Amino acid sequence: MADSSASEPSDDPSSPDRTPDPATERSRGERVSDATNWFIHGVELAAAALFALLFGVGVVDLAIQIVESVPTGEITDPNTVIGFIETGLLLLIIVEVYETVVAYIEQSDTRRIVRLVIYTGVIAMVRKVIIFRTTEYSTTQDALFAAFSYTLVILGLVALLFVERSTTSSLLSD
Repeated sequence: MADSSASEPSDDPSSPDRTPDPATERSRGERVSDATNWFIHGVELAAAALFALLFGVGVVDLAIQIVESVPTGEITDPNTVIGFIETGLLLLIIVEVYETVVAYIEQSDTRRIVRLVIYTGVIAMVRKVIIFRTTEYSTTQDALFAAFSYTLVILGLVALLFVERSTTSSLLSD
């Protein structure tokens, strides 16, 4: 009597007559894609941790600078205060970059990520304007060109922010 199970595919995965189930088999491309996605996610987490560490170090450094300037009276020097403001704005930029990285990690809405990038740009340009000194340029024309460039970039960022907000408002009203 012939064995009827011989004509059916074996359940043994090493069996040569086993037909792979396409629903459970993963292609090499999918495995590579999963591995690279895992790697990118790990790098994103490391970047977020690095920005958080930079922020913490920056806050401690700013606090030390402020404490050291009080007994010497430098706290009343406008250039010292501008330096503190510059450092504070740099810390805000670090926070915005951190938030952007976290938004990527959480796979947030693209609009949120774009908004964070625009905010980072606005803070960076405001920082440049606050610390802008014409004496840092070799000629008045160079200073004027830099001021014009900063103004153009800020106007562009404000326009992007306006477009992003108006687009979001119109989407919410629909």
